Amino acid sequence: MSTMPARIIHRSIDRNWRDVYAFAEAPKNMPLWASGLASGLERSGNDWIAEGVLGTVKVSFVPHNEFGVIDHTVTIESGLRVYNALRVVPNQDGCEVMFTLLRMPGTTDEQFEADAAHVARDLDALKTLMEA
Repeated sequence: MSTMPARIIHRSIDRNWRDVYAFAEAPKNMPLWASGLASGLERSGNDWIAEGVLGTVKVSFVPHNEFGVIDHTVTIESGLRVYNALRVVPNQDGCEVMFTLLRMPGTTDEQFEADAAHVARDLDALKTLMEA
């Protein structure tokens, strides 16, 4: 059994973790900070649909929970499913927001770095919104 290389990208946010979780987990808010979903999300049964650079994608979120977990699976038109682990963790009066970026097979070093930079920008946007 093998694993894909991974990188944890995180930001400390000076706001109560429950506030950050409530905002970040709401699909209607994601276009405000998650640029890959900038076109917005429309409900489709238990899932959400977005239009993006990869075409139409389906996003399936874990249910609301008391642990700050916002994991979601993105399925692109080709059928490729990408699992995204996103967590909001309490840290004193603030929190840590962590995204686990998995390096998909066939991804070049440059593509992986670009993906990591993209996630970092999104987390920076979330931080800016939450600390405003």
